[in-house]
Amino acid sequence: MERLNRRIETYWDERSEDFSKARRLELSGDNAAAWKAVFKKNLPAGKLKILDVGTGAGFFVAILSSLGHEVIGVDMSTKMLGEAEKNLRELNLPAEFKSMNAQALDFDDETFDAVVTRNLTWTLPDVKAAYREWFRVLKVGGVLMNFDSDFGDKDFTNDVYTEVEVTDEMLIECTSIKNAMQISGHRRPSWDVGFLEGLNFVVKFDEDIAPVVHRDTRCDYDELPLFAICAVK
Repeated sequence: MERLNRRIETYWDERSEDFSKARRLELSGDNAAAWKAVFKKNLPAGKLKILDVGTGAGFFVAILSSLGHEVIGVDMSTKMLGEAEKNLRELNLPAEFKSMNAQALDFDDETFDAVVTRNLTWTLPDVKAAYREWFRVLKVGGVLMNFDSDFGDKDFTNDVYTEVEVTDEMLIECTSIKNAMQISGHRRPSWDVGFLEGLNFVVKFDEDIAPVVHRDTRCDYDELPLFAICAVK
């Protein structure tokens, strides 16, 4: 598993600059307001301590920090974290970023009011371990929000991008990594919902919120539904 983790980290390091460019574009348009509305609807009231797992270029950190929350973003890709720090600095928003494995967090039990993540779980070698960790660091009554797609049968080599430069080699590697993941053999979000309920989360979910949050026509999107899981500990 350690070799696979390093492979994933290397892949996202390579894509960090273009990925960051795409997130800055998204933050500057209609999608940012749409995501703010989603979080306002589903998170508890008041200033929260929130963990953004697999923060990437800091998109969710920027959204949540602008809403007044205290946010920590973690990621295994050091280059991606560098982009996140730069983006939040340019936006003049407070945030903290740490290099960390989503499947083995270096936080005490019941540290956070909420854990959020987007497009991460499909790339994790051990999603069960990650979900257990996120349950552990959540306070009782805390909320897990996971946004992802069922990429199991997807072949990324057929994708065409307009907003960023992605080489054929990157797309081949992305498909290869996806095929190595156990989660790719499960149908989602039904598998996730069942596992989270087994951890004693109270779960509600939406099969596809892409029409709600993918409003900016300048951005590239996967054609697959974007499911939304909101689970309360």
